[in-house]
Formats: sequence, C-alpha cells, structure tokens
Amino acid sequence: MTDTASSAALGPFDVTRVMAALPHRYPMLLVDRVEELVPDVSITAIKAVTINEGFFQGHFPGRPIMPGVLIVEALAQAAGVLAVESLGLSGSGKLVYFMSIDGVKFRKPVEPGVLLRLEVSFVQKRARVCKFAGRALIGDELAAECEFTAMIADPPAA
Repeated sequence: MTDTASSAALGPFDVTRVMAALPHRYPMLLVDRVEELVPDVSITAIKAVTINEGFFQGHFPGRPIMPGVLIVEALAQAAGVLAVESLGLSGSGKLVYFMSIDGVKFRKPVEPGVLLRLEVSFVQKRARVCKFAGRALIGDELAAECEFTAMIADPPAA
C-alpha cells in the first residue's frame, strides 16, 4: 500500500457503521467489522464464524462447515460496504445487487470458531456497475476466492 493510500484509509468500523452501509440484518448480515477501507481501492472486513450460526444445524451435523454460498455472500457484503463508502451512497437508500460471480474456488473449509478475513478490491468501478476481486482467509490460509460484478440501483418499489 502506498503512503497516499494508507493516509486515506478508513476504519476500523464497528457493526453499527456496517449496518448504516448495508440493508442486511441478522441472520443475513455477514460482516461484523471493517478493519480497513481504502476508498476506491479495497476493504478488509471480518466475519466472526460461531457455532451459533443457524446454518450449522444442518450443514453438516457432526461436521459443521460454513456453506460456500455464504462465504461468497460475505465477500459481496464487504464489497457493498466498499462501494457505498467509495461512491458516497451511505444513507441514499441505494442497494448493491449481485450481477455475476466468476471463477469461485473453495480452498479450505470454514468451521465455527474462526475469524474469516474478507479482502475485497475494485477491479473496475463505474457509477452503476462495479467489478470486484475477493478473497476469504483464515489466518494466512486462503479459504475461498472469486471475482464478481454488482450493480448499484434503487430498491424495488413497495
């Protein structure tokens, strides 16, 4: 990271600030904290994976593993915080919607009791469509990686 980027870094953010950026709430809020956010560049966030997560009851009994789709969702939520903060959309009501997921690879099971580090960076940023690269890590070990695209839009009409 350059000195310019590190001086522009924001964080840490607690869950209250995360919830100000995202519409997700329990049980679908999968970002617990933001360690660092460099606007227009990247975010490092944390998901504390606990045995109390509802999905562990059935995935899998006797061998709890966080579903891969939820790891990707956690990366997407971290990207949502990055997009909202970078584009100045906090409080605007705009939503960040998945458009595509590419090249997802799962490298290591995510089990209860870990801090899942979510590292997401912009690959391309436009006013309405952004492309991201994301990695989920346990310590220094890669658990999952992917690229994905999201669209920023108004919420659906009630």
